[in-house]
Amino acid sequence: MQAIILAGGKGTRLYPYTVSIPKPLIPIGDSPIIEIVLKQLAGAGFTDVILALGYMADMLQAYIGDGSRYGLNVTYSIEDKPLGTIAPLKLMKGLRENFLVMNGDLLTDINYKALFEYHIKMNAKATVATYIKKTKLQLGVLENNEEKRIVSFREKPVLEHKVSMGIYIYNQSIIEYIPEDEYFGFDTLMYKMTDNNDRAFSYEFNGRWFDIGMHEDLVKASEEFLNNKNIYLP
Repeated sequence: MQAIILAGGKGTRLYPYTVSIPKPLIPIGDSPIIEIVLKQLAGAGFTDVILALGYMADMLQAYIGDGSRYGLNVTYSIEDKPLGTIAPLKLMKGLRENFLVMNGDLLTDINYKALFEYHIKMNAKATVATYIKKTKLQLGVLENNEEKRIVSFREKPVLEHKVSMGIYIYNQSIIEYIPEDEYFGFDTLMYKMTDNNDRAFSYEFNGRWFDIGMHEDLVKASEEFLNNKNIYLP
């Protein structure tokens, strides 16, 4: 199986850490997050990984090398300007018929092999790993009828939304949607695929997932990894 890890962003929300090192090399507990991801992919049976790099690409290449110490064949695709989450695929050679794409700053115990097998079983063009995100509003919420009469009230309700985890399996046919040398993100791809009624499926996951985008997320993920290391790296 083949995986593409998106690791080219500047990580501006994690300043000042990312002034001196790229976000995927920021430690989660005692290991850089990119190292945890690579070990998980190798453990799930992936053999080939392409890292899509931009910001501080040299530092990531120097740390990871050819991937042999993880039991992987790691190669690199370098973008000279920000291209979003999907456009970097257009630059890559040797993409297989189906491949995993994921952000390089995630801590999760998802079963990558099971996700890949689900995608094949569904004969999907795209499979998106999804998670139920709960958000507590810090306000009272009113509902009224057509004459503006209040009919219900909820104090600080908890809302639930199905969100993308930043982990996908794609069929190579999605490349036809990607323009040449232009910014093209996951959002635009989803608009195009839903408009075209393509075979795009949700893989619903209810385990552990941390998107390390901000300082408070980094602290939570570090504590989680140190307390449950055997779950993430069995």
